[in-house]
Amino acid sequence: MTSTKELKKNKHLGRGLESLLGPITSQPEALKEPFLDAGQERNFMPDKELRDSYQEIGVELISPNPFQARTIWNEQELNDLAQSIKANGIIQPVVVRRIGSAYELITGERRLRAAKLAGLQTIPALVRTASNEELLEWALIENIHRVDLNPIERAKAYQNYISTFALTQAEAAQRLGEDRSVIANHLRILDLPEEIRRMLIDGQLTMGHARAILSLPTDDVRRKMANRAMAGRLSVREVERLVRRYLTSKNDVGTSTETKPAHILELESNLSRHLGTKVAIETRRNGQRGRIIIEFRSIDEFDSITEKIGLTAVEEL
Repeated sequence: MTSTKELKKNKHLGRGLESLLGPITSQPEALKEPFLDAGQERNFMPDKELRDSYQEIGVELISPNPFQARTIWNEQELNDLAQSIKANGIIQPVVVRRIGSAYELITGERRLRAAKLAGLQTIPALVRTASNEELLEWALIENIHRVDLNPIERAKAYQNYISTFALTQAEAAQRLGEDRSVIANHLRILDLPEEIRRMLIDGQLTMGHARAILSLPTDDVRRKMANRAMAGRLSVREVERLVRRYLTSKNDVGTSTETKPAHILELESNLSRHLGTKVAIETRRNGQRGRIIIEFRSIDEFDSITEKIGLTAVEEL
């Protein structure tokens, strides 16, 4: 059964691709012919604009999309696709825009790279008009929904998208058909030390590992946890348990319940129960000053807490 979230995602993606390729039932004449049986008549009107935009273009005339989010390409996958192209041809054309006497890619870089590996001189393409803003948006949508980016590539793509269009995280999430927490979590991992970001790029750690490690207080502790997770091939759940154990031990140092007045303990208990998370109250100067520490382990939990205390979640967290 398809979830509401999946339907929402597909709805956003469908609009994005339709703006590039036109109505789904209208394909270029050259692409329709092989699928018609002998003597079969078309029962729909051809899309003249789409048909006229279909061309065979020299692969050397097409430059990459300057806003391509993907920076690492799997050579084995490209070779496999090149072999498939040699055997079956290119089923789906790339999409380009005209730049002077040449062309610039909008979507389809994997197909273009594989076509060059396969030795093709030309590639089927749809020529579309697109602004730089549309070029960035379509490239991002194609990568998010069609090709697996590593977490850092995806985070930088989100960051670039938000910066280019001056969007909040909520606005970007709505336009891309994503949950806001997904975008927020990816942007947070850009705060990790370079060594940990490299582990994410190389696939030695996952996004789940990164979210858990971000809960740690310093970069030095985060590095140690990341190295331990990588060396021990620890699961996300194992890292989460280690992080909780570390945070609990640190919170317990110097804040033993035996040293706290009864009314402070009662306040902690009441706040923890109301907010649904651990709350610690630390006081100094005879109780005249101090701080309240409210724990949260995810952006969704943070949003829930802020709603309970009557605040609006900070979009840039």
